[in-house]
Amino acid sequence: MAVPLSQMWTVASYIVSQKLRGNKHYPLVLMLEPLFRCNLACAGCGKIQYPPHILKRQLTPEQCWKAAEECGAPMVSIPGGEPLLHPQIVEIVEGLVARKKYVYCCTNALLLKEKLEAGWFKPSKYLTFSVHMDGSEEHHDFAVCREGTFKTAVEGIRLAVKMGFRVTTNTTLFDGASPQAVREFFDEMMALGVEGMMVSPGYAYPKAPDQKGFLTERKKTTDLFRMIFSNRKKHWKFNQSPMFIEFLMGKREFECTPWGMPTYNIFGWQKPCYLLQDGYVETFKELIETTEWERYGRASGNRACQQCMVHCGYETTANDFTFSGIRGMFATVKAMLTPSYVDPEAAAMLAEDAKKPHGPLVQLGISVKKKDEELVAAK
Repeated sequence: MAVPLSQMWTVASYIVSQKLRGNKHYPLVLMLEPLFRCNLACAGCGKIQYPPHILKRQLTPEQCWKAAEECGAPMVSIPGGEPLLHPQIVEIVEGLVARKKYVYCCTNALLLKEKLEAGWFKPSKYLTFSVHMDGSEEHHDFAVCREGTFKTAVEGIRLAVKMGFRVTTNTTLFDGASPQAVREFFDEMMALGVEGMMVSPGYAYPKAPDQKGFLTERKKTTDLFRMIFSNRKKHWKFNQSPMFIEFLMGKREFECTPWGMPTYNIFGWQKPCYLLQDGYVETFKELIETTEWERYGRASGNRACQQCMVHCGYETTANDFTFSGIRGMFATVKAMLTPSYVDPEAAAMLAEDAKKPHGPLVQLGISVKKKDEELVAAK
């Protein structure tokens, strides 16, 4: 596991304190979306599908800091949109770092090299650039619907690592992904010197223009991740809960805890999670107290939740399991000390899968040029 000890201690202390207080609905990571505007138009993402007048809007630094204080989570993830397009992103990040929040700035890195060279950020143990990389060059460029993005992102990663910043990669896998290609991609990312990698399955996002590329069958998802993570190479490092990885591999069964990663954006606090949009409220307290949580998650019978295995619903469950007792702690320590997951059957599955043809990760479903023109008009 590639998380610094200071961060591990902060998170562990926070979870234990919440459990001692008997607080079931506690947040672990604030999903802070300061804007929806982006310089890419990925087929598997729907944020940029909002009309221009919405894309013009953005949160102020004060709104971001208030949300972090109100929520109280020790970690803040800043997706978007593209955070580096926000004119006050440095001020937002510095304010969160000053509050000792562990910040993950989720970026496509197209502007990362430029901004770092301009002196926009300072290295800190509290700041990590989480670079969106959806596979090797061919797969990544196709997934984000623009050629050349992989090379640009790699340049940004190299510079950030050289300057002493914490850098991780964030990969979303779609239906049709080649497990062998993903394993080779892991080698490539670790060679860049990143701190660790984060991986999650791409699940149905209503606004995404391409609805065919998502992983919507649980067995298919667990088979994919079993082939990827079994017989793991020693130099691979992951910046996420080992229990969540075991969940993706089909080794554990967890229930969704959507309140663990609450989303705050220009509309307010989003019910119930990052993927579903069932309304908004003004305060975090209102989100926790008025959301009918029993309507969501696999156990609820909600059709929208049945096949979902995304980190925004299950990573916090995995972390909670670690600190739920001796069993969870023992399982986590064991996974950290012996992460190879030797599995001959998975190796055979991987070899058999390699014989199959694998197409691009997602299908282009939108006009990138048209969206670029709309973005320019929205500025």
